[in-house]
Amino acid sequence: MNNLENKNTDGEGINASQKKENALGNLKYLIVGIFFGIVFVKAEIISWFRIQEMFHLQSFFMYGVIGSAVAVGLISVQLIKKFNIKTLQGEKIEIQPKTFNKGQIYGGLLFGFGWAITGACPGPLFAQIGTGATVIVVTLVSAIAGTWVYGLIKDKLPH
Repeated sequence: MNNLENKNTDGEGINASQKKENALGNLKYLIVGIFFGIVFVKAEIISWFRIQEMFHLQSFFMYGVIGSAVAVGLISVQLIKKFNIKTLQGEKIEIQPKTFNKGQIYGGLLFGFGWAITGACPGPLFAQIGTGATVIVVTLVSAIAGTWVYGLIKDKLPH
């Protein structure tokens, strides 16, 4: 078994927490999720109009948001590695090396086309629904179905 296939005993991946939380302990994730959704709404990141502006190359706004997120992620990963930062439960974070395969290009194109057509990526779907854009439920159900189908066929796909 190589590093990319390394699993813990629960089969949830190398960084899956070994410490189980009770229902109340999971409340913090709900609070952070609600806060995250509010920030997305207030910053107009979930706006279909903003997303269409981006894909029509009419505005830098979303590119700035995405670029900022990439920069924060890059810096965060480097800090985690440099200072050996642990999880809130005190567990080691292991960042596995990634290998490139051409399926990532096809997947990225499909993701981008879906994003451009629906005006929604998976992150803010719930925030969009929460703002009353109930038509996004179709996108949510489609994303879940696509994930399920991928799970069924991933072993048959070329590497």
